[in-house]
Amino acid sequence: MVTLVRRLALAARRSPLEAGLALAVVGACAYVIVAPLAACRYPPITDLPFHGAQTSALHHYADPTFHLREQFRLQPLAVPYLSMYVIGAALMWVLPPVAATKIAAAVMLALLPAGMAVLFWGMKRSPLLGVLGLGIAWCTLAHWGFFNFVGALGLFCMAAGITLRLVDRPTRGRRVALALTLVALFFTHIFRFPFAICAVIGAAILAYPATRRFRPILLPLVPALLLFVAWLFARTDTLRSSPGPLTFHLERLREIPGLLFSGFDDPAEKQAASRAGRMLLAALGATVAARLFEKHDAPASADETRDTRRFTLAAAAVPVACALVFLGLFLALPMQMGLWWYVYPREATSALLLALAAFPDLPKRSWLRAPIVLVLAAAPIGMATVVVDHYRRFDPVTEDFHAITREIPQAPKLLYLVFDHHGSARSTSPFIHLPAWVQAERGGWLSFHFAVWDSSPLAYRDRSEPGAVVPPPVPLRWEWTPQRFDVRRHGTFFDWFLVRHHGDPARLFRQDPTIEFVKHTGTWWLYRRRSTEHVDVSANE
Repeated sequence: MVTLVRRLALAARRSPLEAGLALAVVGACAYVIVAPLAACRYPPITDLPFHGAQTSALHHYADPTFHLREQFRLQPLAVPYLSMYVIGAALMWVLPPVAATKIAAAVMLALLPAGMAVLFWGMKRSPLLGVLGLGIAWCTLAHWGFFNFVGALGLFCMAAGITLRLVDRPTRGRRVALALTLVALFFTHIFRFPFAICAVIGAAILAYPATRRFRPILLPLVPALLLFVAWLFARTDTLRSSPGPLTFHLERLREIPGLLFSGFDDPAEKQAASRAGRMLLAALGATVAARLFEKHDAPASADETRDTRRFTLAAAAVPVACALVFLGLFLALPMQMGLWWYVYPREATSALLLALAAFPDLPKRSWLRAPIVLVLAAAPIGMATVVVDHYRRFDPVTEDFHAITREIPQAPKLLYLVFDHHGSARSTSPFIHLPAWVQAERGGWLSFHFAVWDSSPLAYRDRSEPGAVVPPPVPLRWEWTPQRFDVRRHGTFFDWFLVRHHGDPARLFRQDPTIEFVKHTGTWWLYRRRSTEHVDVSANE
């Protein structure tokens, strides 16, 4: 990465136009990634509140006022989804939990263009083409909140790109870069890690006829492979899920457009994706035409031409092969593996990202490449504008949530129920986990937490363990079926109750006379146990 940045800086010094193109790409990346997250206090991203809660738990784990150590134990090797949480936890030393979580999410999204830039660099093409990765930043997976998966895709591309350059010209820096990238990928998304190892080995094999080198990749593989072997022994039962017998479902090909960009029930999203696709095709046509125009340049020597051609073909084959593998996984994997859901749809995004890496190199002349780069940088802006618009509209919808949670004290035992999911154009409810922001900001206990699945770096302690204070277990899909709530069975542990309902939910608490009404703001209703001393938390605002 350092070498890549140096080369970009050197190119910028040589040509002001190149510097302008680099700035245009960086500006497009900054807008597309940051603007939606900055458009509202609580982004309507389904799983983001729990990412915030787990990030905050990592940061405040030893803080007795948050009471998190009483509930959770850390399992960073058994479930190594740590990258985003570590970044966010570090940021929480200087930023509030919500802001820190949003920045950590932005870092995961930024790995897409960064990883693509390194991949193109490894293929000896212009790193400016990394802007192609920006086009899927706000795919359906991002709106779900699958940031670990999205970030791992960027790291996957990065590992493949570094491998190609490493076997082409080995250096210590490239060995270290590959080792660190694979370790980062291991701690970002463990199920993407084996594919990255295969991609590294496969890239070295494909490039071998041109480079005659394979050994340079061996030592960088060792740290990550040792971690992976340790994980195989330490992993939780949830992460031992098998896909079962695999069969190809060619009919899924028709699902791909809907799976890539279906974050909103709004045709504007599909229209923006179509416009971006047309701009991409226009840029592709212009690139091919420009390369043909430049073909009259003096050829290199016969030996250089043969070696260069072999490497070029091998490098081009790497992303194509990866895209085909991911497409095969999309056609063969099930929707659910154990408790893991939405499995095969994710591979549509993986296949698209790697297919974009088949884009030909930019023309060498700056005046030819400039309009192409500008079109590629502009292509994802339309999608980002749609996302910004919807995220901005979500801000006033959550003002009532923000206001009513100011009444909740530090470290509450909070039971929450979401009956009403209206108020957003998101295709998947952004309200379902919204109360997890309370734990992110104030600690305490929640009636539902991702920890129940044992697929997070945080796991609930054994209830028999001395000092453990753990919420009672809830049935599968509890958070989606609040109508199953019975205050006598499910409410005794809790002293605060937050409900999103279109009407007065008082009937839910009639069987427990110790629970009293506190406040109603918009669609949210707040109750507490009468025995719980009300704490003035206005100072926390």
